[in-house]
Amino acid sequence: MNGSGSGSGSGSLGRRPRRKWEVFPGRNRFYCGGRLMLAGHGGVFALTLLLILSTTILFFVFDCPYLANKLTLAIPIIAAILFFFVMSCLLQTSFTDPGILPRATVCEAAALEKQIDNTGSSTYRPPPRTREVMINGQMVKLKYCFTCKMFRPPRTSHCSVCDNCVERFDHHCPWVGNCVGRRNYRFFYAFILSLSFLTAFIFACVVTHLTLRSQGSTFLSTLKETPASVLELVICFFSIWSILGLSGFHTYLVASNLTTNEDIKGSWSNKRGGEASVNPYSHKSIITNCCAVLCGPLPPSLIDRRGFVQPDTVLPSPIRSEEPACGAKPDATLEDTCQDFAISCTA
Repeated sequence: MNGSGSGSGSGSLGRRPRRKWEVFPGRNRFYCGGRLMLAGHGGVFALTLLLILSTTILFFVFDCPYLANKLTLAIPIIAAILFFFVMSCLLQTSFTDPGILPRATVCEAAALEKQIDNTGSSTYRPPPRTREVMINGQMVKLKYCFTCKMFRPPRTSHCSVCDNCVERFDHHCPWVGNCVGRRNYRFFYAFILSLSFLTAFIFACVVTHLTLRSQGSTFLSTLKETPASVLELVICFFSIWSILGLSGFHTYLVASNLTTNEDIKGSWSNKRGGEASVNPYSHKSIITNCCAVLCGPLPPSLIDRRGFVQPDTVLPSPIRSEEPACGAKPDATLEDTCQDFAISCTA
């Protein structure tokens, strides 16, 4: 045990090497040695789990036995399949890296500042800066992130809650306890879609249960006999409308290859009162847009949260403009990165 750090080099004997998730600059919380990550606040996420679990458990205990006996055994089987699919999609959405971009190192930030600050100004916080790139014939502005010290790639935005730049940022969802971005959007969409089916199914089954029980007696007395079913009915009734509306809205976004952030800001419409522009990421086909958003290989995580911290190593940054002052070779230039985004949109 005492010799576990002997291979780490001189000066590190007896010290456990730190992993990157332990010094992560964002406001995320990590579990299971950095394998799972969540936003800094988990209260609303816990409420989501409580509502889904309690409603489903009450349904299986108080409604399914009666319906399986009176109607068909398929009712609890369908409910179980929907429940496990909902929970699987929820946990994948909540504990998956949404597409966080690593922040620029000190050397990379200094090199970029040196290039873009040509005025010689010594102000602490220079005015906002942008760069323009051409994507599928459409001019797209890249904004500089003062927190991450880099120009954000196309469709990237900085989440003020998690304090991270997220690729293809859609929105921060407190109900799932995480940002929704490039790497977990498909799980989020599958979650709300399957949850809408589960909620509607439980609501219909509970109404059927109460209707069958009320035959031969008053409906009010039936409600008094089954208070658990009444509670399920109330929860499903008040939640189904918002869940169905959210599913419909994100179905429209998927078919248009838009994000919630772009739709709210009116990036490709005339919501701001200006001239409407064409969405450069749309493939002009609903099927192709759906395949581009929901299918395809999942991009790898860029933050390497389980990797070991190497003080002398310059961590890679997604966009660089010139060779860093530390002498580390850049992996990609700004033009190369934007060209990759343009190629992916036209593929």
